[in-house]
Amino acid sequence: MDEFNNGISPVGIAHSIMDELAKTARVAVFATCMVDLAGHTVLEATEKVLEAMGVEVVLPDGQSCCGQPALNSGYPDPAVKLAKHWIKTFEPYDVVVSPAGSCVAMVHHHFPRILEGGWRERATRLSKRTFELTQFLVARQERLAFSLDETVTYHDSCHMKRFLGESSTPREVLSWVKGLQLVEMEGADVCCGFGGTFSVKFPEVSVEMGRLKLDLASRTQAGFIVSADPGCLMHLEGTARAQGIGLRTMHIAELLAKAMQRKSEHLHGDIRS
Repeated sequence: MDEFNNGISPVGIAHSIMDELAKTARVAVFATCMVDLAGHTVLEATEKVLEAMGVEVVLPDGQSCCGQPALNSGYPDPAVKLAKHWIKTFEPYDVVVSPAGSCVAMVHHHFPRILEGGWRERATRLSKRTFELTQFLVARQERLAFSLDETVTYHDSCHMKRFLGESSTPREVLSWVKGLQLVEMEGADVCCGFGGTFSVKFPEVSVEMGRLKLDLASRTQAGFIVSADPGCLMHLEGTARAQGIGLRTMHIAELLAKAMQRKSEHLHGDIRS
């Protein structure tokens, strides 16, 4: 791990700020551009799961892009401007949670690289209390009751696994869901072809990579491919529909919200009987 890589393991998170997390009843949610523009159900599901844990969810006014598309496209100056705005927006909050592992990776991995001086120090401090959703759920050590009879496979997004260094917490959270069967696909961490601006610059390559990923996922006989990155899921869902592939996508927050609903239905059924 180099001097600017501020990602820490789930175990490290749990031990480093466990006391703070245990007291946290107010969390700022970083919605991200993708969720804001094309994934409102993901945001709603994220809020539902956090609120079920007794957390007050706050959506800070003025939040914007973290700057990842600009940085990936070779425009560091706009990325720096957006990163500073992001820090000013979320700095007042004790904990920041996002349903997009890629954007959390931007905060952890790239903010300290593109910022200097006091801004780098502020980015480093804030990154240590910024979590991808499943990281927060595991670190909080408070399991909810989930139940869902479904077979799924999981896709590791490139940025979440390689930059954030996270692949275990989504699987741990999925293991909490009673009745859910997770079937690992071959090449779970192979790129799906989205890559943000990559899919725009190289659409033919992107679509072929998506098709190959869907083929690997389909071999598991799962009904859904689940991930913690909305961008990957949007790309895979669009490719599946265009190719006539029956496999569907679901964000892990949506799966958890659905599993909570099913659990609630079972409880109400027991009461009525």
